[in-house]
Amino acid sequence: MNPSSLKKSNLGSVKASIQDDSDKKSSSNNLGGEAKKKAQALELQRIFEDSQSLPKPLSINDLSPSANGARLRVAYQGVPGAYSELAAGKAYPNCEAVPCEQFDVAFNAVERWIVDRAVLPIENSLGGSIHRNYDLLLRHNLHIVGEVRLSIRHCLLANYGVEIGNLSRVLSHPQALAQCENTLTKLGVAREAVDDTAGAAQLVAANKFRDVGAVASEGAAKIYGLNILRENIQDDTDNITRFLMLAREPIIPGTDRPFKTSIVFSLEEGPGMLFKALAVFAMRQINLTKIESRPQRKRPMRTSDDNSNGSQKYFDYLFYVDFEASMADPNSQNALGHLKEFATFLRVLGSYPTDNGTL
Repeated sequence: MNPSSLKKSNLGSVKASIQDDSDKKSSSNNLGGEAKKKAQALELQRIFEDSQSLPKPLSINDLSPSANGARLRVAYQGVPGAYSELAAGKAYPNCEAVPCEQFDVAFNAVERWIVDRAVLPIENSLGGSIHRNYDLLLRHNLHIVGEVRLSIRHCLLANYGVEIGNLSRVLSHPQALAQCENTLTKLGVAREAVDDTAGAAQLVAANKFRDVGAVASEGAAKIYGLNILRENIQDDTDNITRFLMLAREPIIPGTDRPFKTSIVFSLEEGPGMLFKALAVFAMRQINLTKIESRPQRKRPMRTSDDNSNGSQKYFDYLFYVDFEASMADPNSQNALGHLKEFATFLRVLGSYPTDNGTL
């Protein structure tokens, strides 16, 4: 069941249908039966009203401008109870967190002024990089204006009355399943990937599964009325996810506190080219904290003529690099000026304050 299919415009007709059905049957039932029917109708009405109280994820069809007062609206991927919602709240306290069905919907929502910011995961200490968001950073014209680190504590959830031994399948986001690999292997359960952790919890609750569990947060258990069978099931207690804060405009970098700068570039094929690129930072004592390579989608293969081996085909890569320095620092400006001399492409994704804390 997808909660986005429940529309507020249908709530009135649902209530009316419940009431009409109750009226038709009341004449043929005794007083006790009538009271029971009315109680059931009221309970159904309460369930529909409760489902409307949760924000519905934006889909690609919902991306049209709308005014919403002065509160900062922050997009995240998933449904209420997702870790990304917690990260959005940490990055922007008291914001209005806006759920989105997919990562690209969140990017589009910022670009089209539906929301003010987006907070999206980029890497996890156990599961590694979220490659989809690296690709989307290049495809869209948003700027990284901050980062936030969140400690991830996974729980094994199921409907009340279900025990661990009853489980044959566990649902969650692929990253969450990877982060709990050891625990799930010991339980001997099949793993099934879904779009997000809270969505897995929602699916288990909505279908009242008796043999299916979910890996999600404690908050998701509370929201969807699930029982926590086991807490902290991640393979490592130091399970940290790094989220990026994205905006339409860059912030003005400073030197008054630690800053990080994220860039993406490409190089010509040849011996030592990557070494040469990284050397522009090393010779200026600039520390690199991250390097990620991704094949170029528009030109995935490159042909190079080699005198000894003839024509060779290579993957054409983009390199994403994070380094510990502000773009307000002349040292950083000189490093990028040097890199630009031989890079075939260079773009600064953002220069922003470093987050060294966790939640």
